[in-house]
Amino acid sequence: MTASYNHWFIRARLKTRQLLLLVALAEEGNIHRAAQVLSMTQPAASKLLKDLEEVLGVSLFDRLPRGMKPTWYGETMIRHARMALASLNQAHDELQALKSGHYGQVGIGAITSPGLTLLPAAVALVKREHPNLRISIEVETSPVLLDRLDQGKVDIVVGRLFAEHNRSHLRYQPISQEPVCAVSRPGHPLMQLSELGLRDLHGAAWLVPPAGSVLRHRFDLMFQQEGLSPPLNIVETSSLLFISRMLQQSDMIAVLALDVARYYASHGLMSVLPMELPCHMDDFGLITRSDRLQSPGVKVVVQAIKQCSLAQFGRRLDAD
Repeated sequence: MTASYNHWFIRARLKTRQLLLLVALAEEGNIHRAAQVLSMTQPAASKLLKDLEEVLGVSLFDRLPRGMKPTWYGETMIRHARMALASLNQAHDELQALKSGHYGQVGIGAITSPGLTLLPAAVALVKREHPNLRISIEVETSPVLLDRLDQGKVDIVVGRLFAEHNRSHLRYQPISQEPVCAVSRPGHPLMQLSELGLRDLHGAAWLVPPAGSVLRHRFDLMFQQEGLSPPLNIVETSSLLFISRMLQQSDMIAVLALDVARYYASHGLMSVLPMELPCHMDDFGLITRSDRLQSPGVKVVVQAIKQCSLAQFGRRLDAD
């Protein structure tokens, strides 16, 4: 079958500088500053935008007394302009890597638990077969990682996908649940109790995730469902380094994902309290873009994550 090249952007003679201008306008909010960033005159920038709006038949920006604000049409074009520019940058990076004898570059984002348990095994598997494939790892919250996936800053996310996220351009395959536990320093007095309940922990000093995080919400809700107010003696942090050190120097208690806690406990840095917390997190899974072709390097890493997911969690992910 003969490929069709009758795309609208060919007929419209869409220019790369128009894409750059859309992104610059979104970031600067002012056509004068956007033109300066792109090293063009303001009249030239205004003409590029006017030509694009005439071709599309819509207004992309509202002209305000102090700057410009994207319309809904503009927000749509800006999002796709960012994706197109990110894809072109990725193409350049892959070509440069291939010219240098590398296999390419893959960016992976993960939440803490799979970042500690699943990704090291997957990356080791990839590196055995493809030692020249450059891999970058980011450990962050799911919303941050999904934003970076949208912007093309990472290629793969192992995290959570919530109802409020736009799923139209994402492929999500669940991997595992994430049990939560309470931890303390080894030798903590609470470790001696044979029956430990949530009321025994209510008056303790806690290390908890920052307000607004999913785990913090579930933590507070756990106490409320037991008819208790959430603990007031708290320190908010997401730093595992700080948590592990603070536990060693105090009788504080922390709430952590069970896999993370077990890792630190295996090194003698903390102990898992002998109780089951009635606090449950949603499944995490493998998240990739469904509207973008995967590079050879991304395909290799995705396959390794699927293989390790089966070995560690017994979850067979779908073949692409």
